[in-house]
Amino acid sequence: MLHGKRVKVPQWIHSAKCAIHVEVDAVIPDEDPSEPCFEPKAVKFMDELQRLANEGRVDELAKHGEVYVRRAG
Repeated sequence: MLHGKRVKVPQWIHSAKCAIHVEVDAVIPDEDPSEPCFEPKAVKFMDELQRLANEGRVDELAKHGEVYVRRAG
């Protein structure tokens, strides 16, 4: 676990079918505060969101953030 200030970082996850805007937990490390870092749990969360986006599972994505669906045509 990283030591530092806990923050929420906006992230976009997108696929050919849709995109989702979410707030992801991150840490600004005491040792190097130049940018927030994601811990493994947050990376796994984003990987899961990417999988759901790739599959076009909009209802499940909507539980986590604002979803945008690509229109056909």
